[in-house]
Amino acid sequence: MRYVVVLAASLLFGLLAFPAVSQPVPSALPPTVVDHFFITTDGVSLHYLEAGPAAGHTLVFIPGWTMPAWIWMPQILAFSRSYHVVAFDPRGQGDSSVPATGYEPVRRGKDIAELIARVALQPVVVVAWSLGVLDTLASIHVAGDRRIAGLVLVDNSVGEEPPPARLPHLHLHLHRPPPNHIQAMHAFVRAMFRRAQPSAYLERLTAATLRTPEAASKRLLSYPMPRSYWRDAVYETKVPVLYVVRPRWVAQGRNLVRNRPDTEMEVFHDAGHALFVDEPARFNAVTEQFLRRRVWP
Repeated sequence: MRYVVVLAASLLFGLLAFPAVSQPVPSALPPTVVDHFFITTDGVSLHYLEAGPAAGHTLVFIPGWTMPAWIWMPQILAFSRSYHVVAFDPRGQGDSSVPATGYEPVRRGKDIAELIARVALQPVVVVAWSLGVLDTLASIHVAGDRRIAGLVLVDNSVGEEPPPARLPHLHLHLHRPPPNHIQAMHAFVRAMFRRAQPSAYLERLTAATLRTPEAASKRLLSYPMPRSYWRDAVYETKVPVLYVVRPRWVAQGRNLVRNRPDTEMEVFHDAGHALFVDEPARFNAVTEQFLRRRVWP
């Protein structure tokens, strides 16, 4: 059974082909945030942002489908006051290289494991959003949880019951021509937020998503794994887990909290998919409390 990443697929069903944008999107980083690159074991140059005291506890932020590391900037700036913060650009995203291969969970999981091994000597907390949740759970299958102190899993299924219902958006294009890829990505980016975002921010974010080739973006939407693959990873690791979701995932979260020790859930009822951008102060506070209570008291 092929596991479809429904949050993005609901907006991208039936896309037409369009040439990929291959150049990095220019960005002006705050002076406290530094660019770094490393080479993976399969020879791909991947990018990450780093901030905060090198001796502090490390937080590693993993973005969602086609998203850049800098979408976590409200968290990078807030947490780097006390923590060593790393925000990752997965392959084909942000300022990382755009290889022809590797857009599947095992390789993406290896990328995260190699990043963690590079940036911290002590176990880290991984904060993963959307597709980044699945990539992080794949990383646990690949490398175990020896280097992980805790998980913050944001707004995606974790393979727990009940399975996600198909969204009505999947049927939007059955009776009219689908949009081209650029139009679809514009729509997808705007649909991630419930709070109004500046138009320049939305345009820059859309341009970043278009660095991922369309063919690769489609492969990322249909990982060939059963739902149990993700659930097994969550239950096999014994580290504290915070599940931060919108109401769509509450039923899964309740079962997760009921059946898995050391698990908490926080529900954002009035935010979009990018809930940490819509409500950064609340997200940061909830995460900080989890870190101090469950991970590094």
